[in-house]
Amino acid sequence: MKFPSHIPFVESLGFELHRFDGGHAELRVDLGQAHLNSWDVAHGGVLMTLLDVAMAHAARSIHAHEPDTGPGVVTVEMKTSFMRPAEGRLRAVARLLHRSTTMAFCEASVLDDDDHLCAHATGTFKYLRKLPTKGRNLKALNPKESRP
Repeated sequence: MKFPSHIPFVESLGFELHRFDGGHAELRVDLGQAHLNSWDVAHGGVLMTLLDVAMAHAARSIHAHEPDTGPGVVTVEMKTSFMRPAEGRLRAVARLLHRSTTMAFCEASVLDDDDHLCAHATGTFKYLRKLPTKGRNLKALNPKESRP
């Protein structure tokens, strides 16, 4: 399954989207050398990014039927707990817990191949159609059609 938006950073990490519907999302990644820390297990930043992207997609999945899959989201807040070292093929499962017109509240877990819980996060996301950037310019979301 293709990601609904072009996100170069996520693509560079090798994340794969396996579910994107009804307030749920699932991502997977095969850990490679570039994902590891000095103990040869998944770097915490990789796990946090996997959790963040999974939750963001769970939040966006309720708009999957809209043109360009509706508004994008930006992370407002995220709290992560690490339970055990993560190794091998990882799976992040996320769900939308609650939403308002402008905000989404989500949770996600990272599981290893043996379904051991490696990390868990909760996050708050804001729905945006455009993102104000430097000079107060508005940037539109990069839809999948704009991929190189």
